[in-house]
Amino acid sequence: MMAMTSLCTVMTWCCCDALSTLRYDCTMTNALAEQGRKVREASRTLAQASNDRRVSVLLRVADALKNREDELLLINAEEVDDYVESGAGKDRLTLSSQRVTAMADALREIAGSSDPLFESFDASVRPNGLRVERLRVPLGVIGVVYENRPNVTSDVAGLCVRSGNAAYLRGSSSAQRSNQFIVDLWREALVDEGLPEDGVALVQDTSHQAAVSFMQLTEVLDCLIPRGGPSLIAAMREHARVPFVLDGDGNCHVYVDASADIDQAVRIVANAKTSRPGVCNAAETVLVNEIVAQEFLSALARAVPQVELRGDERTRAVLPGASVASEDDYEREFLDLILAVRVVDSLDEAIEHVARYGTGHSEAIVTQDEVNAEEWIRRVDAAAVLVNASTRFVDGGELGLGGEVGISTQKLHARGPMGLRELTCLKWVLRGDGQVR
Repeated sequence: MMAMTSLCTVMTWCCCDALSTLRYDCTMTNALAEQGRKVREASRTLAQASNDRRVSVLLRVADALKNREDELLLINAEEVDDYVESGAGKDRLTLSSQRVTAMADALREIAGSSDPLFESFDASVRPNGLRVERLRVPLGVIGVVYENRPNVTSDVAGLCVRSGNAAYLRGSSSAQRSNQFIVDLWREALVDEGLPEDGVALVQDTSHQAAVSFMQLTEVLDCLIPRGGPSLIAAMREHARVPFVLDGDGNCHVYVDASADIDQAVRIVANAKTSRPGVCNAAETVLVNEIVAQEFLSALARAVPQVELRGDERTRAVLPGASVASEDDYEREFLDLILAVRVVDSLDEAIEHVARYGTGHSEAIVTQDEVNAEEWIRRVDAAAVLVNASTRFVDGGELGLGGEVGISTQKLHARGPMGLRELTCLKWVLRGDGQVR
């Protein structure tokens, strides 16, 4: 492969340490390319597999996850014990019986979805008699680089297989054993249905060098999706040679309008912040109109005593115990029980704040004013906007997708939660009767 060739033809005057690194890089790239070749071959078979066979694979894995739950939880518990960090990372790594059940249920829901393949669009007949249409077809090989989150292993594999794609996965070292156990269930189910086991594959080398090489497998991967923090996104932007869809940061806002129902607003913000603070659709900043700031902020502080509130001067005038919010606080995805707060004078000021600090993920307004709600919907630039609902609903399962491979904050190919249809593309089909141009 081109990437391998460029690595192996570096000038020979390198020092011994550099040569050792070079040999390692060549070996690593060879291993990834060889595994990738098998995944690519498997993708061609999956693209032509019947809907019934693809559905059966998902149902087999859903049953296997529950039947072998105790084994999986034991392996995962050992990895959690070895994990040295706390907070969002440990939460994402941890599996429970409830989370395994959710993984299995997601697969059953994906299996019950309509087949996304070979759906026809824009059929017409041209003046010369050509019959033209577009068909939905698989992308091919979907590469996913992700941190912790063994549930992602199952969700991604399910969405890929159901949509006729192969899944080539590169997880983190902290979850490697959990990921491998789940991948083995998929490979067994594929074989049981007469499909190639390499339709789902896991990279064995979890080093940073391997991640970079993985991002450059132009002859293997058709689409690359990162699931992780800012450092992973930065690495993707710098190193990836494969087309990628960014599952970006989730600096999500909730704006409490002057007309908001205060009890409703408190429930929404509390849920958006505390139900699971370490995920990308958790709220990180609340903006509150100055007309209701006193009432709302006092009620919010009582409702979420476990949350550290960091506010501007007007916020701290109402809540003297709040910390001082810095510029950085309004830009951050805390992924923790911390919430930045700012009092604003108007809807326009709230929208301007979101435009300046938001990451294009999910933005909510709490209001009883229909005009303001429509203004928010039209003017806020994000993958998802919400009216009188928690940002936590911006999730593939909650939106009826069954699961998601990520939440795209880009605008090309896919935006928002990426389910089955977002893992396909369209191709033109022209049927003629001897026409020439």
